[in-house]
Formats: sequence, structure tokens, C-alpha cells
Amino acid sequence: MHSETLALGGDLGGTSTRIVVVGPDGREHGRGITGGGNPTTDPAGAAAAFGDALRTALSGVDGARVKASVVGVAGGSALRTPAVATYFDRVWTEAGLTCDPGYVPDLEVAFAGGTPATDGAVLVAGTGAAAGSLIDHRLTRTADGHGWLLGDDGSGFWLGREAVRATLRTLDAGTPPGPLVAGVLRELDADGPGRDGQHDRVIQVVNSRPGVQLSALAPLVTAAYRAGDPQAQSIVERAAAALVATLALIRDPAESTPIVLAGSLAGDASPVGAELRTLLAARFAGAVLPARTGVGGAAWLALAALDPALATSETHTRLTS
Repeated sequence: MHSETLALGGDLGGTSTRIVVVGPDGREHGRGITGGGNPTTDPAGAAAAFGDALRTALSGVDGARVKASVVGVAGGSALRTPAVATYFDRVWTEAGLTCDPGYVPDLEVAFAGGTPATDGAVLVAGTGAAAGSLIDHRLTRTADGHGWLLGDDGSGFWLGREAVRATLRTLDAGTPPGPLVAGVLRELDADGPGRDGQHDRVIQVVNSRPGVQLSALAPLVTAAYRAGDPQAQSIVERAAAALVATLALIRDPAESTPIVLAGSLAGDASPVGAELRTLLAARFAGAVLPARTGVGGAAWLALAALDPALATSETHTRLTS
């Protein structure tokens, strides 16, 4: 039976939509990558991206052979809304798929992308930020993930907002701009003469854009941090501390299960990630592991749904390395 059946894993996020179709041995049969979308804010666009990725991944595969699926979705609670569910049901059926999509929270596939362990915690820091505790691969508790307006402390949005706040404080004080403030003024086209003009321009530009777009300023914090800018260093340290505080809401310091880190800000190349690892090691027990691929974690969970015996350490390594 297993030689004739396939499993599908998906990771639907705000930045990208990824689909992979695998055989029982974890070997890839098809892959699709398209732009992202959030079903909460743009259900039609998110469903369209999902459909495009499905068509690409299944271009050489009979969809009827896919017998198990796990798809991680950011903002997945929106799929319980009938109108949103209709969009997603349509693209799923049009792709020739007959099994249940198996929608799960994106935190679950992120955790599986970092470890085959059944229990542990996951901390995501990208455009947004959230933490989750898992038992038997399922979320049991979450913290933050409240969105840019209400939370996401330590996220890319948070970094961008703090960079703008530091810029406005510097202009208010009339002190010379350092690398961070200079970078923000250039990015917002507010680096012309006159403090009052710069001040007004910053406020005008920021308020003319969707708030979440402040996350686009996060790389300026990283660059200024590496240039030794004290303001950027403070923002990085406070971001890492905020992420640790979020994890502490759902994690006992003595717990020894793994902690998986996901998202661009939690990576090895990010100064927030480096600071975060230092703080985690000082406060929590348990190995700290990177989430190498959410879609690979989803595919591995789909193999487990197909047959628990297929979800081995070997297939996990193949799908997530």
C-alpha cells in the first residue's frame, strides 16, 4: 500500500506558501513555492497562493494518491469561518485532492521542523512573535501571537517600531543621529535639512503605511547593531528579553524537553537570535534547536498520519535537513 500512497505537507505563512509531496520513505515527489498570505486579513489572496503552490507541487502527481496531509497555517483560526473555508475548500478540490487537508497551527509544523520529539516548546520570531507548548505534537498552550497592534513583542514589527521611536526621541533631543537613526531617516525619505521637517516627515510616512510594514525597518536595527550603535544594541537586547518573557509564560524553567526556535529573527545570523540563545541557556533547561523547515516538519507529520511507523528519525532527517 505504501508504495502507492503519498503524503502532503504545507506551510502557509505571511511571507511564503510552501507545499511538498513525499513518498512513504520521505523522498520528494513534488514541491511548490509561492507568495504568502494570511487568511485572516486576505482570505482570497491566501487561498489563491495556496492553490498555486498545490498545482505546482502536484504537476506530475495524481492528487488521488495523496492519502494524508498536514498543512500549517498562520492565522488558521480564520478557516473556521464559512466564507474563508469556502475559498480554501475550492482550491483543494480543484487540485484533485480527496483527503482531508489536515490544517494545524503553524507553531506545530515549526516544532516538527526542528525535532522529532513529541513534547517541547516552540518560539517563533519573525514578522510576528509567538510561543507554544506541545504534547504529542499538539499545541496545548500558546503565548502572544496577538498581532502587531496588540502584541508580537520582540518581532520584526516590534524592532521596526522601536527604531522609529528611537529616531523620534533623537530628533526631540536634538542630538546627532547615529547609524540607526540615520538609516531610518534615509529609509523614510526624511534625511533632508531641518529637525522639525525630519520629525514631521517621519510621522507622516509611518502613518501613511499599514502599521505592520514597520517590520521592513528591522534590518536597519541589525545593521546598526553590527556597527556598534548603542540604540540598536538596546533594541536587540530588549527584543530578546521580550521573547524570553513570552516563552516563560508557558514554560517551566526546569522542563527538559527541547525548545525549537523558528523565524528569521531567531536564526543564527540574527543578533536577536544570538542574544536569545544566551538568555535561554541561562534561564531554561532543555536543548535549543533551530526549526530548519516548517514544510518539512509538516510533511513528516503527514507521514505519521499516513502510518505512525513511517515517522522515523531517518525520514525526519531527510525531510528537514
